[in-house]
Parts: sequence; structure tokens; C-alpha cells
Amino acid sequence: MNTSENRMIEENQKLMENKFYNDILPLNRSGWLTTEMFIKAVVDLLLEFIKETNNPNTKVINFHHPTELIAKLDLRIPINPRSLQKVIEDCKEVLKYQVRTGHPRFFNQLSTGLDLISMIGEWLTATVNTNIPGGAISNLYAVNAARHYMFPRCKAIGMVETPNLAMFTSEDSHYSIRGAAALVGIGVDNCFPIPVDEKGKMIPSKLEEEVILAKKNGYVPFFVCAVGGTTVYGAFDPINEIANICKKYRMWLHVDAAWGGGILLSKKHRHLANGIEKADSVTWNPHKLMGALLQCSACLICHEGLLFQCNQMCADYLFQQDKPYDVSYDSGDKAIQCGRHNDVFKLWIMWRAKGMNGFEQQVNRLMELAKYFTEKIKKTPGYELIMENPEFLNICFWYVPKNVRHLESTEKKARLDKVAPKIKAKMMSSGSTMVGYQPDKDKPNFFRMIISNPATTYEDLDFFIEEIIRLGESL
Repeated sequence: MNTSENRMIEENQKLMENKFYNDILPLNRSGWLTTEMFIKAVVDLLLEFIKETNNPNTKVINFHHPTELIAKLDLRIPINPRSLQKVIEDCKEVLKYQVRTGHPRFFNQLSTGLDLISMIGEWLTATVNTNIPGGAISNLYAVNAARHYMFPRCKAIGMVETPNLAMFTSEDSHYSIRGAAALVGIGVDNCFPIPVDEKGKMIPSKLEEEVILAKKNGYVPFFVCAVGGTTVYGAFDPINEIANICKKYRMWLHVDAAWGGGILLSKKHRHLANGIEKADSVTWNPHKLMGALLQCSACLICHEGLLFQCNQMCADYLFQQDKPYDVSYDSGDKAIQCGRHNDVFKLWIMWRAKGMNGFEQQVNRLMELAKYFTEKIKKTPGYELIMENPEFLNICFWYVPKNVRHLESTEKKARLDKVAPKIKAKMMSSGSTMVGYQPDKDKPNFFRMIISNPATTYEDLDFFIEEIIRLGESL
């Protein structure tokens, strides 16, 4: 590398020292040059890593004991954002201690090598952000852990000695709770839906009625799923009241906060999830509200060691106990999967860059955008809200074209059911915007607006409102 190249690198580093996450896309639409410089700096690190990995003279591993790595690496989550240069240095430091699984002399696993075409495919899918799965697997972990906690012999002998178990979940909960009931052998029919109120929240008194009825019918109630942000309406169940019922009847409380868990980062709005600290387990998807790329899902369990007890298979060809370091750091035997994608690093590096304050500002701003959108459509002819004052980032509404507004209730409902699908088809044809729609019980198809993209501006929301009118006015 010549002198001028070194000088340019130094100048770029100085520039990055004064730039932060909100100086680049998507938050700063005029920040392309800084964005490009930042991404190229990280890509240069990766190219150097690839080059070194394919050199037989490079070490396969720069081994350090876990306690040594803790001492060398600063893993703390800061309060305030850190500069982009610090983020680049974090990446460089982490790469230094990676096992080089693509090294020609790495023979440790069934999956080895670094196929560069496959790597480019991974970069591409990460960039377009269309990967799966998400919170469904976290909910499965929670149900399985709850069953093991209550009936540990199931792991060895299955359900033959287990009484008829009953699960309870909000009727507006994610379908994966019922799916988990099927997968662990409890059965979909034994997962009882609990009615919700007009705001989409589980009704605690109905939960207790169902628990009592299940006991009378010979079931053993053992698991309740409350929701922290339902998929359609964004409702938060009354967790404190549900927790009291769970304690009374000795049931495991799981909170599916896949969507709404990020609200805890906001001191102003975290009251929506009051009581979540009483849960035995929580599903949380940073790839939703926090904006991490798919997939990034967590199942948080407050019973230490339970995941090991529940899932550990002690495969001695993988999880040897005589390794030259403290094997308590090996988390592989906690998991249902063997080979797994590394989903936590991107969350850590995001959090390092934004700090607690950065994420709090992000959540607060999204809530402000949602309030703005709600108030705007209240004042715009043709728009009708499903719920007058949504509490979260889901705003559900109908757009009623002029030709439909004067119709009687039955005919209006039938016509309205066709409006959202037609507008959505026009959106996709023009490519101007996209939004989801669905029916719910006796309600005809309505739009579900989700405001979770930090790049969204007030102008984008204004455009969306006008675009719906443009596409739907003549229907």
C-alpha cells in the first residue's frame, strides 16, 4: 500500500470518527457518500479476512480462553451512540478472534469451507431482508421448556404418563402458539383461545373461567400465552392480571412480545408492557421494532439451566467435556437445532452503534409517526379507523370510496370487502407503496398500517394517504 492510499485511509478514519448511525442511510437520505464510505470500509475488512483465511500459513484459530476474550473485548452496551469508526473497529476486533472455518486446514465440522458464490448469496438475501424463521421458533422453545419444567419425564418417555395438558392463549395471538402445541404433542384442540375485548386485549376473567372449566373436564392447565403487541391490532394484554391468575393456578406464563418487546427500550412507552417482568419466558424479535435484519429472534427464560435440562442430548462427538477451556460457555446443547445461524452479532453491533439512547429515540419517533398518521386519517374524508385510538404502531382502517359511502350497511360491507384487495393490487402494479390487509371476524377487509421503519418520514405518510385516495377513489 503506497503513501497516498495510507493517507486516504487515515482521512476516512478521521471522518468516520465524527459520523454516527444517523448520518447514513436510511435515517439520512442525503448521506449516501458517508454510507458508501462506511460500507466499503467494512467490506475491505471482510476481503482481507477472506484473503488471510485462504492462506495456509494463517492460523486456523487465534485461540484464547473465554475469560481472556472477555478481558480483551469490550462487549458492553453503551448509553450513547458510538461513532462509525468505533463500529468498524469493533468488527475488526471480532474478526481477529474468529475460528476460520473456511481455512483449508479446518477439519472440525461437517460444514467447512467458504464458498464465495454462496457468501455473495448470503449478502444478497441479507440486503433484501427476506429471511425466515422468526418468533415462531422462540414460541416453540417456550412451550417445550414449560412442559419440561412441569413434567420433566416427558423428555425421556414422551407423553404416556402425562395427564391431559391444557394451554391458553389470546384468540388474537400468533398462530405459532397453536403450532407449538401440535409439535410438542399437546394438540391444537387442547390449546384454548381466550376472548379479547374491543381493543384486542385478552380478558382476564375469561381466562380464569376457561382454566376452571378445563380443570373440571380433567385437564391440567399448565401454560398461558399473553401477547405484547398482537399481529393485527398491536394490542398489549393486561400482563399483571394474567400473571396473578397464572400464580394462583400454578401455570407457566409466557409473553409473546415478538412485535412489541422493543417498547421496553422507551421510558415513555414501556408502561404498555407492564408486568412482563413476571413472565417465565418471553419471545422477543429485534428484527421487528428494533429494525435488525431478519432473522433475529430470542426466547428469554428466567429459569437458569432449564434450556440445558430440556434440550441437552450430550452428544459426545460434539459437546466434549474435556475441552481446553471452560465448557460452560458452550451453548450449543441448549438448542433444538445443531447448526445455527449467528443471529446475535448484528444485534450487538447495532446496539453498540446506537446505544440505549439511540434505540429509545428510534422507538419514540416511531410512536410519534403513528400518532401523526392516526390523527391525519381521522381528518381525511373516506378513512375510517377500526379503533379510534390505537395504542401501538398498528393502525387499522378502511378506505371507503365515494361510491360506497352512501350505501346501506349490508351492501356497504359487501362492497367494502373488495376495496382493500383492489387497492392493494393497484399498489403492486404501480409499485408506489405496499400495505397489508385482512378481514377479522365480522369485519370486511381492512388495511393494517405498520409503522416500524426508521427511514419513514411524515412526508412518506402523507404520500401514502394520498396514494390510497388516488387508487381507490373511483372504486
